[in-house]
Formats: sequence, C-alpha cells, structure tokens
Amino acid sequence: MKILITTDTYYPMINGVVISINNLYKQLKAAGNDVKILALSYDGKQHVEGDVYYLNSRFVRVYPQAKIIRPFGNKIIRQLIEWGPDIIHSQTEFSTMIVAKYIKRKLNIPQIHTYHTMYEDYLQYFLKGKVIGKGTMSRLIKLLFNTFDEIIAPTEKVKESLSSYGIRTGIKIAPTGIDINKFSKNLTLEEKESILNKYGLTLADDIIIYVGRIAEEKNIDEVIKLFKEVLKPMPKLKLLIVGGGPYISNLKELVAELQIQDSVKFTGMIDVEEVQKYYKLGIAFVTASKSESQGLTYIESLASGCPVICKWDLCIKDLVINGETGYTYDNKEQFVFEIQKIVSDKGVRETISANAIEKSKLYSTENFGKRVLEIYNEVLNEKKDDDHSSHLLRTIFG
Repeated sequence: MKILITTDTYYPMINGVVISINNLYKQLKAAGNDVKILALSYDGKQHVEGDVYYLNSRFVRVYPQAKIIRPFGNKIIRQLIEWGPDIIHSQTEFSTMIVAKYIKRKLNIPQIHTYHTMYEDYLQYFLKGKVIGKGTMSRLIKLLFNTFDEIIAPTEKVKESLSSYGIRTGIKIAPTGIDINKFSKNLTLEEKESILNKYGLTLADDIIIYVGRIAEEKNIDEVIKLFKEVLKPMPKLKLLIVGGGPYISNLKELVAELQIQDSVKFTGMIDVEEVQKYYKLGIAFVTASKSESQGLTYIESLASGCPVICKWDLCIKDLVINGETGYTYDNKEQFVFEIQKIVSDKGVRETISANAIEKSKLYSTENFGKRVLEIYNEVLNEKKDDDHSSHLLRTIFG
C-alpha cells in the first residue's frame, strides 16, 4: 500500500504529534508499505530527505513556532501526485491539510485524519485568543471534518468531543503507541545519583515527579498547592518538575510564595532522548491536567513502572485504574491519602508498578500500527465498494 502522511510539524521539531507520526511511519514501513511524509520545511526551503518531502514554508505569527506553506515553487507536490498514493493520512489542520485535500481530489483517493489537539484548550495561543472563540472553533472543525472519509481519535475523550460538534464522518479510536522498550530500561544507582545531584536531591529522597510541557493549561499550580498539603505529614517528600515551557516562571513564583523552595525542584528543558530516565527517579507521577487529548506522559510513566496519580479525566479511562495502575483524585484529601499510600507502602507500590508495566504493553507502537492499518483497509474497501456501485449505476442508467 502507498501511504502519504501529511503534517505541518515534523523533525527537527519535537512534540507529541511528531513522535506519534514517526512511530506510525516506522510501523507502516515494517509492515511492508511504501510510506512518504509531506511536511513544512524547517529551513523554509523545499527538499527531500529519504521518505520525507519538505515544502517551502515561512513563519507566521498565529501561534508559537507556527509555519505556513509558501504558495510558489513546490514541485514536490507534483512528484507526490506522480508517485500516486493509495490513501492520505493527514495529521494537522493547517497548510498541509490544504495540500492533502488537493491531492485527494486529483487522485480520487480517501483521506483519513487524526485529531491530535483539543483546540478549545489552546485558543489562547492562537492570535492571543482574541479572534477565535470556542463556538467558532467548533463550527470550523465541523465543516472541515465532515469532508474526511474517516477520522481517528486517540481516545474516547477526543471522540466524544468531536461527536458533540455534530460531525457526521465516522470516528474510530486508535490510541497512539509509544516505544515500550525505551521506557522499560533500568537506570543504575550511579546514573540516578548523577541526575539527582544536579537538582540537589539524593537517593534517600522520596520523589514524586511531573513530566511534560510547563504551560498554564497543564494545571501544575494545583499539583504544587496540593503537594504543600502532603508536606505537612511527610516533610521529607520532594517534587521534581521535569520540562520547560512558557509558564515556568509563574510556577517558581508560586513555589516561593508557598515557601517550599527546598522541596520543589525544576529541571527546565530536557533532551528528548533523556526524558525516559527521569520517570525512573520517581515513586509516583502526578498531574492535574484536564487538557490532555491522549495522555502520552501517563503511558510513558506506566511503561517506566511509575504509578500515576492524576485528576480524573476521560482520556485516562481504562488506563489509570484505582489501586491497579495508579490512583485518580477529585479533592485534596484523596490526593494526600494516595501519595501517602504510595510512599509508605512498598508492597502496594511494587504491585502497582508491575501492573502499570503490563498495562502499558497495550499501547505499544506495534499495536498502534496494526490498528491504523486496519482502519486504512476498511476505508479502502468501502471506497472500492462505492466506486463499484457508482460504475454499476452509470452502466445501468447511462
């Protein structure tokens, strides 16, 4: 099968969408498919690197690091049409989406689309939140998404959100996979100690961790405030906040205001190839985010054997199960109790850790690739049946 994946964002940029696309690409290739990726160029110039076709592009002040296609000189589009993909799988909703729809019409092939980002939680980043409101965004998404042949949602939460917009196109769930082996590797005591020393921590410390982008919508303020409550019965506990982002100075001010600087540490931005090591430092992963569409950090934590303690959200349904792979909380008392349980009861911690590792295997890149291929084949078979029916009607009625 010839598969064209389109995306506005790709390497060398690193984010959840890029990692998801790369994992899918590898699995589709391993299954014997001919796969190419169409992306906006990181240096503005069109060029080809292996299976990745980069279009002319330029930055635009819509949201941070946003790019749009330059309309002239994109010979690459003609090359891809000549190559003749059987199906297009678009991954973002902007410039390359327009190209994907153009190729779809030229070749009369189906287009699948994965909805990665719950835009209603990120509107403040689009033109500073002054132009597009939630109502307008939902109407735009409805108009656009009803033009696809099939939509892929990474979680039930995303599917329900799209359905609430009145989208008629079929929506199938395919959880994004991660490289389980990458997160299952153990760290030596020397490696742990070396990392901990950077932040004034030791092997004797009980550490809970947050890993992810430091942004307002991640609700890390709540984690810090709840952490202070945990410190009352457990004064030796530490919180390590791993990652960088636009809200980090606000959080540091909050920590200073609460006078818990000795107990809360910030790593800043971490190299993507080093992140998996940080999950191994914690006895629990904590988050209060309600803006996740798929919760990849939750899965990474489970694959690392690190129990998850999080605010309940539909995106973690069947993933974080109370007392089995972690705990969910709805109030301060639950949060404090669950942290104390994980820290003080080694037997519970070890059981949950083993369950977490087993649960994460369901979210492997291999299972992800198989599921997406199933969807491709279903859509192609439906297209074939529709084309056959149309041909038959033309034959009968002229």
